[in-house]
Amino acid sequence: MLDFSITLRPIDEDEAQSRLSEFRERVDSQDLTQLSSQLSEPTDFSNNLAAIFSLSPYLFDCACRHPHVIHEVATLGFDGAFEAVSQRLRSQPLEAENEVAAGLRRAKAEVALLCGLADLTGGWPTLKVTAALSEFAADACQTSLRFLFTDAARNGQIKASWDHDLNGCGYFLLAMGKLGANELNYSSDIDLIALFDLSAPIVRELDDPGTFFMRLTKRLVKLLQERTADGYVFRTDLRLRPDPGSTPLAVSTDGALTYYESRGQNWERAAMIKARPIAGDCAAGAQFLFELSPFIWRKYLDYAAIDDVHSIKRQIHAHKGHGEVRLAGHNVKLGRGGIREIEFFVQTQQLIAGGRIEALRGRSTLETLATLAELDWITSETAQELTESYLFLRDVEHRLQMVRDEQVHSLPSNDDGLLRIARMCGMPDVEAFSERLLTHLRRVELRYSELFEDARELAHDAGNLVFTGDVDDPGTLENLYDMGFERPSVTISIIRGWHYGRYKAIQTAAARERLTELTPALLDAFRASGKPDETLAAFDRFAAGLPAGVQLFALMRSNPKILELLVLVLSAAPRLSTIITRKPHIFDGLLEPGFFTQVPDADWLRERLLSSLSFSTTYEEKLNRARIFAAEQKFLIGVRVLTGSMAGREAGRAFTALADVLCQALLDVVVEEFSNIHGHVPQAQIALLGMGRLGSRELTAGSDLDIILLYDHPEDASQSDGQKPLATSQYFMRLTQRLIAAMSAPTEEGTIYELDFRLRPSGNAGPLATHIAAFESYQTSQAWTWEHMALTRARAIGGHIELCERVNGIICEIVQKPRIEGALKTDIRDMRKRIERDKPPQSRWDLKLAPGGLIDLEFIAQWLMLSGRVAGEPGADVEEIINEITDSTLQNDKMKLLSFVRTLGEITQLIRVCLDEGFDPATAPPGLVERLLARLDLPDVKSAEAELMDLQSEGRAVFERLLS
Repeated sequence: MLDFSITLRPIDEDEAQSRLSEFRERVDSQDLTQLSSQLSEPTDFSNNLAAIFSLSPYLFDCACRHPHVIHEVATLGFDGAFEAVSQRLRSQPLEAENEVAAGLRRAKAEVALLCGLADLTGGWPTLKVTAALSEFAADACQTSLRFLFTDAARNGQIKASWDHDLNGCGYFLLAMGKLGANELNYSSDIDLIALFDLSAPIVRELDDPGTFFMRLTKRLVKLLQERTADGYVFRTDLRLRPDPGSTPLAVSTDGALTYYESRGQNWERAAMIKARPIAGDCAAGAQFLFELSPFIWRKYLDYAAIDDVHSIKRQIHAHKGHGEVRLAGHNVKLGRGGIREIEFFVQTQQLIAGGRIEALRGRSTLETLATLAELDWITSETAQELTESYLFLRDVEHRLQMVRDEQVHSLPSNDDGLLRIARMCGMPDVEAFSERLLTHLRRVELRYSELFEDARELAHDAGNLVFTGDVDDPGTLENLYDMGFERPSVTISIIRGWHYGRYKAIQTAAARERLTELTPALLDAFRASGKPDETLAAFDRFAAGLPAGVQLFALMRSNPKILELLVLVLSAAPRLSTIITRKPHIFDGLLEPGFFTQVPDADWLRERLLSSLSFSTTYEEKLNRARIFAAEQKFLIGVRVLTGSMAGREAGRAFTALADVLCQALLDVVVEEFSNIHGHVPQAQIALLGMGRLGSRELTAGSDLDIILLYDHPEDASQSDGQKPLATSQYFMRLTQRLIAAMSAPTEEGTIYELDFRLRPSGNAGPLATHIAAFESYQTSQAWTWEHMALTRARAIGGHIELCERVNGIICEIVQKPRIEGALKTDIRDMRKRIERDKPPQSRWDLKLAPGGLIDLEFIAQWLMLSGRVAGEPGADVEEIINEITDSTLQNDKMKLLSFVRTLGEITQLIRVCLDEGFDPATAPPGLVERLLARLDLPDVKSAEAELMDLQSEGRAVFERLLS
């Protein structure tokens, strides 16, 4: 007769006896005579079984399916019964996969049953239970691998050149966490890392070892965790392998060593403390851990590791007021005063001193606690208290999981559930259980907080922000959701990827540490953006493109305004975000002193561009440097617009000055390159005529450039003088084509501008380059009114000074010639109707095309010039032209028009800086909407739309009144 050191009491005596009777019937049906006789009378044995069956539905089910296990326990004792189960597993035939899977699952149920009985009745101490569970898990993995290698050999995939224990096969499993430490809990997952040695003979014979072992690992996982009619063996987790988001299920030892040596983190060092080979080629596994030992055990006292280990703790604010110790619902593993705190109490000190003190390199939590006391790292009282608490909390954890074989760690929230756990712990009621549990939790909490009382705080007011480890922290998920993240698990995955150093900029330990310190501030900034998920994704793309990160992350950590600015760009301006993501070095320009107070003019831009081009030795290098400069300056002007440090009209002039400088510089570069082959046309001159917004100095961030290339040469100059001479007209046409390519053709640095030559005489039907005489003749005698309207915004922007002055003079003469008032107005109105017909506005927010929008304002300005009411110079902008109105009858309209053009100009510049496509408040980035409302000094989008409608209605009314 088996003795029980603990007497259990059921919650419901009638239910307990009913289940015992049902079990006895199952025993009788299997002719287990000796067991049947032991159950026929009320003894400690039968009474305890009845109580267990009542308290644990799972153990009752296991007993009914495998009554022979209880018979073996009763006749052989717990040790003998466990050996019997192990022998059956190890002698498992390795023929058919379904038979192997069924045998594994039967063995798991048998082990679960006898370990449950041994644990609940005091037949085994806690650590013997965890050791038995760990031993079975290792045997299950080894049996599975033996079958998989045997099967691969049968199929001719590999040669059978390993021994019965798989030594020499080159593939092995590292057990991590509690399995590695022989401390597996009752319903635990098993954490594994699958590795293979490329130098092993079997591995060398494989054509593609990576693919072979990845598939073998998939089959292993299926064998262990797939649920069948027989249940499952173990849920298997492979996420502790190096960088699991970007590596296969099985990793080569060379690849793993390279990863740990270059990018391994302190939490991975902590995890590796418990690592041990449990299946496969264990000799190769031992060699791998030996080679990895310098990563795990550093020779110096590693006090810096304490910060990282503290962050691994599931409650990052555990000692600052979050998650009070309680009974109902408390998590005995991750909560305050829980098992994880004891484990990290030990592991932290192992990381700090294990490199110097070899005795601290053990896997066992309690053995290492004892060693710490022997070495006077902690007091013997602390070691004793934590040991007692660890054993008690592990017992509670097991009982929580034994109820229904669930991997739970939180106590029930109701009285009936708590009473069940109290009874399973051998206590009469919830009060007794509560008193003892809370004593242990508070004791652990105190000892753990003493260890970390000086740790640097990386926490956050919202609570948990934990991104280390391999499992999403529930508290962090909750807090991220409260912060506005709609996909908190994705958020954790992205930030965990930073910890793995997946991007070039964060592959160094220093960069990862700076980014870790910055993360709480980043999350706050993402939350403030209004769309934290999208802003995080944009920042992640930005981080992926950074060439280096330490200096920038440190700068953002120490300078919140820089961080705020970056997040503003990422959250409000997709156009700028795309630029900075592709070219993160552009961010450096924001760091220049006086950035926000300096408006770049043409002289400043020209000096910077020519300095950059001077370092180039080839044509292609010059084009790329010009593209880099253009992207950088467009971004920097855009940031000024976004932050409000540059007004809309200033922005138009800054964007235009940049275009002027780039056009002149690229024209010079193209002419020099072109002349190397085709020479020059003697005494010829070139002028670039800027049209549209380029001509009127009103460019926006996304503007194309409307250009006409004009040239002049002596009448007797018939061809160029180069190695491959060209006729003059052909020469300038090809030169223009080369200029278009230089500006618009994409290279690895992108493009500079798209050039539009459709405003040249005769449009697309005419030649790309136009002789000045032909241009003057066409504009004087053949051009339509709309072409003269276009000339009101034209100015020479580059080329030879003499020809540029001549061109500007011709334009002035044409614009200022007398016109018939009625015909002019009719032509302008007809042109407006044609635009409305061919290009109707997409919405009220189509600021250019909507009635009363920018087109109407531009047409009014053009009418003012062509009618002679205003004598504007070439290149005057709309505001400048309207400001020149002196007619007293138009003063009221003048003030309205000035207000319209300034407001629409501000909005247009901001929107074009931020977006490539049209603006829709419903889909626009919240940061942009917020900035737009601030510019308009309005509280919400509805008010802004009403204001815009009023402006456009008034603008159209003025247009109709003036041009009627």
